[in-house]
Amino acid sequence: MKKLIRFIGKLMLWFVLLSVAAVALFRFVPVPGTPLMAIRSVQSISMGKRPVVSYRWVPYDQISDHLKRAVIASEDQRFYVHNGFDRIEIGKAIKENKTRKKARGASTISQQTAKNLFLWPQSSWFRKGLETWFTLLMELIWPKERILEVYLNIMETGKGLYGAEAVARNHFNSTAAKLTPQQSALIAATLPNPLVYNSRQPGPYIQRRQGQILRQMHTIHLVEDDDAR
Repeated sequence: MKKLIRFIGKLMLWFVLLSVAAVALFRFVPVPGTPLMAIRSVQSISMGKRPVVSYRWVPYDQISDHLKRAVIASEDQRFYVHNGFDRIEIGKAIKENKTRKKARGASTISQQTAKNLFLWPQSSWFRKGLETWFTLLMELIWPKERILEVYLNIMETGKGLYGAEAVARNHFNSTAAKLTPQQSALIAATLPNPLVYNSRQPGPYIQRRQGQILRQMHTIHLVEDDDAR
């Protein structure tokens, strides 16, 4: 029993050390790939298809401010004021889920970044626990701009597409830096399920969401907006 306890203790210590090191490393180093990219590739191979991964890292200042505002407006409007967990949205979700057939989530951009960078998409209490740990580490070690930069680079934006640059090139024949407000709102509108919704060929629902996001974008102020004043 003592050996088992010591083994578990060492395992937990190594996990803490390695996770802190990984978060500290990605504070400065571009992300080379994510578990989700590998999972999607394996899924394609299992179905007899050739895996496709379109992914190109671009720095924060080469991503359109329109896309930054659109994603914050759509995914996490209190991104700059919470510490990784939006208690207001969590409270709303708990209340609404008492009467909803399909549970509503309340994940922040920080939580989604932690999941996309280090974990896997299937939800479970174990994954949620790990997601909480990595979210806390990122909020402690990274500035908000870095969290947003990583999220915008690794988010799934279509079948085989990951990040702002890939979707800009494949869906709009453009670059992440040149995305317009309309294109940015379309991309943000598809993020809840980019394998079902397509920003290049938006249906009526995505077009309605685009309009809603465009209106909300005007209320979003980035950190650099305040710095420029």
